[in-house]
Amino acid sequence: MREFATVWQFLRTLYATVFSDLQGIVGAVIDHLVFATKDVDATVHDLARRLGVQAAAGGRHLGYGTRNALLSLGEGCYLEIIGPDSGQPHPIGGYWYGIDNIERPRLITWTARVEHIERVAAHAHGTGYETGDVHKVFRETPDGHQLSWRLTIPTGAGDGLVPNLIEWDEGCPHPSDTAPTGLTLIELRGYHPAPESITPMLDALGVDFEIHVGDKPRLVALLETPYGPVELS
Repeated sequence: MREFATVWQFLRTLYATVFSDLQGIVGAVIDHLVFATKDVDATVHDLARRLGVQAAAGGRHLGYGTRNALLSLGEGCYLEIIGPDSGQPHPIGGYWYGIDNIERPRLITWTARVEHIERVAAHAHGTGYETGDVHKVFRETPDGHQLSWRLTIPTGAGDGLVPNLIEWDEGCPHPSDTAPTGLTLIELRGYHPAPESITPMLDALGVDFEIHVGDKPRLVALLETPYGPVELS
């Protein structure tokens, strides 16, 4: 009986450890799509022509040299148009998302929203996938307010098909609730010549995102717009 009790206690401890490790990983969802550009204003104008809705200024990422403009894609999801902020110095090491080297404005990656971001990052590390450190990031809005969240800094992992992670600070309004409306994300698709090389990284994050075989790595978002369905890539 004592041996049985010992084994039962071991199993309970093991279950509790695994369950605790996985909490916050299941249910990772699309937070936002990232459309990178070297000229935010020009891209806002171009996307307004293509999508029928004009993005509003989001603000400046203090210390990172970028600013953005935003469009809601429905509840809990938005499109971020991000590029250099001329009012800040060029960051050491370059801009996020490899903006220095992009040839054209494009949908470059996406960000997954999770709970307990440090736990998710630690779990991924334990499986052999390194998300990078979790950083506290601030955005100064045009009206002078400051929004804050925690983020794993984008690394371009999986050719942009593997998201970085975000957890918004408590009480921080989500951009999908404040950005211009009129668009809805219908579907996000990923393509890669070797999908099997991407899937383990997604699994490590608890992200359910199917990668299709394609001639090159790319993301394609299908949006419902005032003009009808439009693909953005």
